[in-house]
Amino acid sequence: MAPIPRPPSVRDFYAFERHVQTARAQRGLEMAPEWYRIPVFYFSNPAAVSGPDDEIVFPPESSAWDYELEAAAVIGRGGRIAGFTVMNDWSARDLQKMEMVVGLGPAKGKDFATSLGPVVATPDELGDLGLTMVARVNGEERSRGNLGDIHWPWEELAAHAARNTRLVAGDILGSGTVGTGCILEHADGRWLRPGDVVELEIEGIGVLRNRVGGADEAGTQS
Repeated sequence: MAPIPRPPSVRDFYAFERHVQTARAQRGLEMAPEWYRIPVFYFSNPAAVSGPDDEIVFPPESSAWDYELEAAAVIGRGGRIAGFTVMNDWSARDLQKMEMVVGLGPAKGKDFATSLGPVVATPDELGDLGLTMVARVNGEERSRGNLGDIHWPWEELAAHAARNTRLVAGDILGSGTVGTGCILEHADGRWLRPGDVVELEIEGIGVLRNRVGGADEAGTQS
């Protein structure tokens, strides 16, 4: 199971500059000055959290299936960060693209699955968080980055998430995708397919492994 199988909320930030620059450049956009002023996030679906070795089924109306290599902070008592885990913010890029053109979202391009695991490591176990992050598909390395490259300090992300509300134990704060950490950034069209095994690894935390399942027209596993 995921270490936090039903978090009260899942907020996913957009906190790695290289990923944001690359994704925006692919759409012909410069960096937005506002990105440097506040850490932005979207709410994902806490009812769709998967754990290690769970099979992931993408929406059947999508064909651009992507992984996202992320870390996630787990909120503990008093709204403080209790630990960190690996997070895969699975993305149906073609659905996400339609939503973002409208100017609202992401929603259905994201809310079908988020993987967490394999464990939660405490801050004192991990040290300065300059941790190597790697993604592999069927054993082939596809992404490599470092958690230390995050633009916003974790304490600042947590403080922003708690502003005008409160964080509760079990809330999840995703880092957003590390630079090179998804197929979208590579722009090579090598989207995931049924049967692919995706492994996301963060130094000191471990490997989060999932298999991509097929889907029929009703969205059930095949």
